Amino acid sequence: MTIDNNDLLNSILASLDRVEYINPDDIPNIDLYMDQVTTFMDSHLHSTARNPGEDKILTKTMINNYTKNDLLPPPMKKKYSKEHVLLLVFIYYYKGILSINDIQTLFGPLTSRFFHNGKEFNLESIYKEAFGMANEQMEALKEDVREKYRAAQETFSSALQEDADFLRKFAFICTLSFDVYLKKLMIEKMIDELAAPGRREEKKEAGEK
Repeated sequence: MTIDNNDLLNSILASLDRVEYINPDDIPNIDLYMDQVTTFMDSHLHSTARNPGEDKILTKTMINNYTKNDLLPPPMKKKYSKEHVLLLVFIYYYKGILSINDIQTLFGPLTSRFFHNGKEFNLESIYKEAFGMANEQMEALKEDVREKYRAAQETFSSALQEDADFLRKFAFICTLSFDVYLKKLMIEKMIDELAAPGRREEKKEAGEK
């Protein structure tokens, strides 16, 4: 369905409001079988999918691949804990912008230090603080989107009327895409810094052989 220009911005902002934060208190405190995990994730995140009702948020194959690639610790007796589910939420948001290797680098210290560590400061504490910060930034993000949209509407003033609508939408998409591109570069730079000590150790061990 084509969205009228007057409604485009409101539609985009409304879609941001549909980005749900899974509250850890909503996650069962009992261990879940794989089918229960996929059902839980689908029920809480389906509205963020590009095609709700068609796109699968999480499948058995995905979970098995995450475990195989060391993104997710193996289940205990085929059951997944609350902390497994928290990691799956992180993976859901990361997988669209980061490679498997980058997520592995990011999750390495996270799972080794905080997964089932039995301490007060654990993976759930980290999840609450990280997502709490993200939620606080939502209004700032909306204002940034509004500003980019206003700027795009002022472009291509000399274009033919029949072309101007498409070109301004194109400009808006370009601006949003460039923003994502730059932030992705920054994220990759930080992940490379996290990986650097390990790489230096590998080079040192290789030199000793």
